[in-house]
Amino acid sequence: MTAPGARTDEEAEDLDVEEVLALVKENPGAPPGGPVPAHAPHHGHQGTPHRPAEHRHRATPWPEARTTAERAARSGGRGARRAPVSVPLDAALGLTLAAPLTALTDLPSFDTSAMDGWAVAGPGPWSVRAEGALAGHAEQEPLTDGEAVRIATGARVPPDTTAVLRTEYGRSDDKNRLHATGEVVHGQDIRPRGQECRTGDQLLPVGTLVTPAVLGLAAAAGYDALTAVPRPRVDVLVLGDELLTEGLPHDGLIRDALGPMLPPWLRALGAEVTAVRRIGDDAEALHRAVTTSDADVLVTTGGTAAGPVDHVHPILRRIGAELLVDGVKVRPGHPMLLARISERRFLVGLPGNPLAAVSGLLTLAEPLLRVLAARPAPEPYALPLRDGVHGHPYDTRLVPVVLRGDEAVPLHYNGPAMLRGIAAADALAVVPPGGARPGRETELLDLPWAAGGIGVCFT
Repeated sequence: MTAPGARTDEEAEDLDVEEVLALVKENPGAPPGGPVPAHAPHHGHQGTPHRPAEHRHRATPWPEARTTAERAARSGGRGARRAPVSVPLDAALGLTLAAPLTALTDLPSFDTSAMDGWAVAGPGPWSVRAEGALAGHAEQEPLTDGEAVRIATGARVPPDTTAVLRTEYGRSDDKNRLHATGEVVHGQDIRPRGQECRTGDQLLPVGTLVTPAVLGLAAAAGYDALTAVPRPRVDVLVLGDELLTEGLPHDGLIRDALGPMLPPWLRALGAEVTAVRRIGDDAEALHRAVTTSDADVLVTTGGTAAGPVDHVHPILRRIGAELLVDGVKVRPGHPMLLARISERRFLVGLPGNPLAAVSGLLTLAEPLLRVLAARPAPEPYALPLRDGVHGHPYDTRLVPVVLRGDEAVPLHYNGPAMLRGIAAADALAVVPPGGARPGRETELLDLPWAAGGIGVCFT
């Protein structure tokens, strides 16, 4: 049975993500950039060096890389687009509406009391009925002038009620008659039927992000499910023989930080994480994982260098993938990449160093997933830096900061392999080439949980 307000499968097929995106205001940012030719970068697993300096001339500028990721998600023929789905309310948090939220009933659907007190008719004093009116109970008999009934907030107001007298504004005498201690205004503290909306009113447009408040409104308006853009499905492939999944580092082995970190972060960005696989340095195993996955996006960690166990580039060439971004002028995270595997499937290659991987996540995965999920683009904003930040001569830097009042305070421990700074951060400051002096207005990228937004839901 189709839930109230939900579209049928046939109706949903008439919509697609592109049509939803057309109704969501985007901030395209920097000028668009095109695919870059394939080449052999020089960066691999956690702790490996950066690419040589000459590679920066082939890398994509940071704003252009983000725009390329957005444009890639919008591309593809109509046959590659995903139809919206009907999603129960308890599973719709963080999705984007693919159909307007239209009121299925008047709200409120009957006259209700806005306060605890008495429903009264005519001028006082009033005789009080023995039985009160409670929320959820059937409608009472009409009141007559000079009559009152005890009433609870949210209860249906009896017919012919003049006003609701709040508990604190009424007193009873020794004959059980109710008196008002102040003026009684006709209609006071009554929520009339349809005060918030009438049946058929559009409450929210296509493209609205489903927040907890949206879920509450949908339930109040009579919905059991919402028509929404499905989450893009993501498989995470953690590469490297040197990674431990438990215990202390030893004998040249290190703990895998990205396996625990990436899935909840990707969920916060709107993805459905369908698998997390640990593959190691095995070219054939990686090839099988890439070619057998049916996820919309594959996210790999490490393996993007030109060494003997760095297999991402050779496999992308082997399967005929199109490299859209191959290296970005950003620190950390310079050797990240974005490839189109098929018409509507992508691979985001993250560096192996943890903070560099975060940089790749916010540079390439965030705009790609945002557009695939039809989420609205965040409004850009900037704050002055309390302290100066050294810059790279050629590349953008992403530096963890905490927000204190109207300033952003740069954090220490911001090296490519470090997570101590980002774990305490509210945002990343986008520091232009050459650095930023104290007091300079600097663009900020909010972290989803620090922004107090929908990203706090990691499940």
